[in-house]
Amino acid sequence: MRVAVLSAPRTITLEDRPEPKPGVGEVIVRIASVGVCGSDVHYYEEGRIGNFVVEEPLVLGHEAAGTVVAVGDGVTRHAVGDRVSIEPGVPDRSCAQCLAGRYNLCRNMKFFATPPIDGAFAELVAIHEAFAHAVPSEVTDDAAALLEPLSVAIWACQKGAVAPAARVLVNGAGPIGLLCAQTARAFGATEVIVADVNPHRLNVAASFGATSTVNVAESPLDEDQLQADVLIECTGVQAATTSALFALGRGGRAVLVGSGAKDVQLPLTRMQSYEIEICGLFRYANTWPIAIALAASGRIDLDRLVTGRFSLAQTEAALTVGSRDPASIKPMISPSL
Repeated sequence: MRVAVLSAPRTITLEDRPEPKPGVGEVIVRIASVGVCGSDVHYYEEGRIGNFVVEEPLVLGHEAAGTVVAVGDGVTRHAVGDRVSIEPGVPDRSCAQCLAGRYNLCRNMKFFATPPIDGAFAELVAIHEAFAHAVPSEVTDDAAALLEPLSVAIWACQKGAVAPAARVLVNGAGPIGLLCAQTARAFGATEVIVADVNPHRLNVAASFGATSTVNVAESPLDEDQLQADVLIECTGVQAATTSALFALGRGGRAVLVGSGAKDVQLPLTRMQSYEIEICGLFRYANTWPIAIALAASGRIDLDRLVTGRFSLAQTEAALTVGSRDPASIKPMISPSL
């Protein structure tokens, strides 16, 4: 099979590798569509994200979907021909965090495209059957792949306790921010304000259900008027994070989604006097059933995020299109091309 390999920073090579064989409880999925995530771009450009360092050739890509083409011993959930969305992290399912239902925090997680685990910029991948989720015909291959970033948005809204009548501020209108805005509306938020510096992204956010947008390059967030109930912070930028925290009302909740600098200063006095609750976010847990239902019902439009399609041979172009085209939102790779 063909795979696109990060062989060195800013270097992608196309290789032929043996086809994977299913282990006990595993299925083999022929990849139909895989999204390019910001983390893929970061690994491509820098060769690392925080403590995760690429020390040997790595296959990127973790937003994936396809069709089951083989099943291993003991598989009961799937048959050859099933269309599935891949949840790209397989935990050990036996540690204290897994047993408590927080398997996203498993120390032994094997997550696609996180060193040293290869990802889905490939024609075929193996995955445990419990993390291959069947999708209905209403969900396209692209949308099935993008259930992964949608899961991040769902987890963020759950962590922020987004509820009917909530006023939600989404800071950052990248793919995750746009999905957080849609998801907050689906969760019943009455107001969803999206802030960014990119006018095109803000226009897209408005078309995706944001009730209002703020171009913070022209107008800083107005802390006195906004008074949001929930902040979903998707930038990871120090100044943007601080400004958005001041836009939270008393008793507000902040969910830190974006990854930026290793250390970020927080306005502690404000947080104490307003009793602001703040939490980090790391991937997701038990989100695929919700994501599938939202996508299949049309409550979330994932296909509109797609702004380009590339072959495996064009993986490098897919990873760099964002730096060339400010209108690019979500490039997709189709290994069959």
